[in-house]
Amino acid sequence: MDKKFIKNIEFATALTLSDLVQYQPGQVISLTLVQNPTTSITVFAFAQGEGVSTHSAPGDAMVYLLDGQAEITIGTDKHLVKAGETIVMPANVPHGLEAVEAFKMLLIVIK
Repeated sequence: MDKKFIKNIEFATALTLSDLVQYQPGQVISLTLVQNPTTSITVFAFAQGEGVSTHSAPGDAMVYLLDGQAEITIGTDKHLVKAGETIVMPANVPHGLEAVEAFKMLLIVIK
């Protein structure tokens, strides 16, 4: 059997990424699709008011919003990011996210 690099998702089937995770009140739900030393790909659902506190990471992190709106802080700058938009949080720069309204995102981190 061939090694699979992507997990937790059906192969050879057209899927809607936002359907892979569901909103849960007061929670952040995630589904990891790839996790290895150089790459991480995860789909998240953030309930309104939830977030990730300011932190930094050793890789560039690209967020693509699938649904809703998020306030994303990079360094000292705040960005309102909406469904269909993407933003990159550079490696080693403090960043955080907050759900202005419930939102779903695809997070790709490259180290």
